[in-house]
Amino acid sequence: MKRIIGRSKLSNWEIRQVVRLFVLEVPASRGAQELGVHRHTVERIYGIIRERIIEVCEKEAGLTGEVEVDESYFGGQRKGKRGRGAAGKVAVFGLLKRNGRVYTRPVPNVSHTVLRAIIKQKVPSGSTIYSDGFRSYDGLVTDGYHHYRIHHDREFAQGKRNHINGIENFWGFAKTKLRRYYGIPRTRFYAYLKEMEFRFNYRNQNLYEIIMKIIKI
Repeated sequence: MKRIIGRSKLSNWEIRQVVRLFVLEVPASRGAQELGVHRHTVERIYGIIRERIIEVCEKEAGLTGEVEVDESYFGGQRKGKRGRGAAGKVAVFGLLKRNGRVYTRPVPNVSHTVLRAIIKQKVPSGSTIYSDGFRSYDGLVTDGYHHYRIHHDREFAQGKRNHINGIENFWGFAKTKLRRYYGIPRTRFYAYLKEMEFRFNYRNQNLYEIIMKIIKI
């Protein structure tokens, strides 16, 4: 019988169990105990799953229609500035199609040049973009977008449609789940971030079946 994952020492049944444990967010060490295999074996399968997830997320089509954009900061224990430019943290830019997918990317900084380039890559001209008043979002109208800036104190009080609730909800979703790992090395942060993106985008679907399809190599 052909192995689901080539060169794996696990049987296909065991691999399916590892996938189920991944879907349930069971740590590799505990999953290894449950299956009676070495922790590194489970970690390797988890790593393969995350590699495939990254490929899926990066191949997704662009975001159209109404799109919310925002930046957030992850990790870091050093004391220092909070918010934009927070010390010791990883800056992440996020774009979310209302009632649809989210796309995330760690960025070296949140400058106008960096954020505008990602928007132009992922969102076609003519779409509507909602952001807060951060100056890095200046010039989106010139790029061909309909751009609405959100002033939280006024817009929320008036109950208007202008908001970035969707992307802010995703930040909460991702950070809550990532806290369970008690610190993620920066070299692996991208893989875990895209996992959160994937889980959010397919949260109403059968993750086990989707992952089984994408890991067969």
